[in-house]
Amino acid sequence: MDMFSNCPGFCPSCGSILPELQVKGNVICCNCRQEFQPDVYSGEKSEFTIHFNTYDPSKVFSRTKRESEADADGPVVERKCPKCNHDKMSYATLQLRSADEGQTVFFTCLKCKFKESENS
Repeated sequence: MDMFSNCPGFCPSCGSILPELQVKGNVICCNCRQEFQPDVYSGEKSEFTIHFNTYDPSKVFSRTKRESEADADGPVVERKCPKCNHDKMSYATLQLRSADEGQTVFFTCLKCKFKESENS
């Protein structure tokens, strides 16, 4: 038996959340496809609390950057902005096309916030 064996609503075999108990019939785990008697639910209501990470600015490692780089949307590279000719832009990448093609790189000027993209 594993840690989920006594928890109502969890599969005793794989630990997945079981579907709701129907009016009649057994319950089948959607993950491992095992069938269980309705008594797999203990009949007791259990309450679970999920704790998400919270943002605490006092615990964030701070680096000294120039004011223009502090507002960057990502890593900063030396690239000339086509709009204002500033020499630094931040960038971010996303896979927008199929997996066998390159990523799309989005650049943002640190001075005027002009945005451009490039398929790599």
